[in-house]
Amino acid sequence: MKKIGITTDSHSSITPELAKELGVLVLPAPFSINDQLYHEGVDLTRQEFFKLQLEGADIVTSQPSPGEVMDFWDQALTEYEQIIYIPISSGLSGSYGTAALLAQDEKYEDKVFVVDNGRVSTPLHCTVLDALKMVEDGLDAAAIKATLEKFAAQEVIYVAIDNIEHLKKGGRISPGAALVASVLNIKPVMMFDTGSIDVFQKCRGMKKAKKAMFDAVRKDLETRFKDWYEKGDFYLMTATAVSEEDDRAFVEEVKKEFPGIPVLSDELALGTCCHIGYGGLGIGISCKPRY
Repeated sequence: MKKIGITTDSHSSITPELAKELGVLVLPAPFSINDQLYHEGVDLTRQEFFKLQLEGADIVTSQPSPGEVMDFWDQALTEYEQIIYIPISSGLSGSYGTAALLAQDEKYEDKVFVVDNGRVSTPLHCTVLDALKMVEDGLDAAAIKATLEKFAAQEVIYVAIDNIEHLKKGGRISPGAALVASVLNIKPVMMFDTGSIDVFQKCRGMKKAKKAMFDAVRKDLETRFKDWYEKGDFYLMTATAVSEEDDRAFVEEVKKEFPGIPVLSDELALGTCCHIGYGGLGIGISCKPRY
C-alpha cells in the first residue's frame, strides 16, 4: 500500500484521463439539468452540456452527498495509508465544510487531510500538481495540508464572460444591468481570487475583454507575484468554456502575449461553466508553494 494519495473533485478541471495519467483520484461533482441529476465526466459530455445550456435548460450545481464523499475516501484508503483531499474552495461551495466535518470521524483520524485551498478550476489543478510534488519530496500529510493552505492566496484567474445571462441568473448583476450590457455588447471580466468571485472590469466586446485580462496578468506578474515571476516559480494558466478549436486559438494567443512562458491549459470545469456559460475565456497565475 502506498503512503500518501492525492484526491480532489472535478471542479479541478482534471479529467478522468488526466487523473489516471497523474495518479490522482477525482470525485465527480453533481449538478442537475431540468431536475435530472448528472455527474461531471460520468454521464454527460461537454457538448451535451453546452447544448442544453444554450437551449436555456435549468442548471443547478450541488455538492456531493456525505455518502458519496465517504465512499470515495474509503476506496482511496484501499490504495493509500493516508489521503490529501482538496475540494472546491469553501468560499464557493459547502463541499469543504461537509468534508472537514466528515474527516473528524474516528475512522478517518490521521488518515484523511482535507485542504481548504480557496481555489476552483485550473488553480485547483495547480494545487494538485503542487501536492504531488510535495509527496515526491517526502513531506508528510500534515505538512502538505499546512503548506497548501499557507500559500492559498498566491493565485488569481480572470474570466471574460461572453453571455451574461448566467451572471443574471446567479444574481451577480441585475436584470436591468444585464439588458444594458447586452445592448452595448458589454463583456464583464470576472476575477476569481482566493475563495471569491467579483466583477473586475466591464469591456466593450471580447477583444477588449481579452486585452484587459492580459494587461491584468502582466501587472500581477510584475507586482503582486514579482518574486515568483523572476524565479519562474509559477504556472501561467488558461481555462475555457468554448470549442476545442477556439480553445486552441486562445492558448496560442496567450503564448504570443507571454512568449517563452509555458501555458497550462484546461477546459473549464462544468460546475464552473454552470455560472460562466458558453464562450468564457480565462487566464491566470498560480504561484508554487515554498517549503
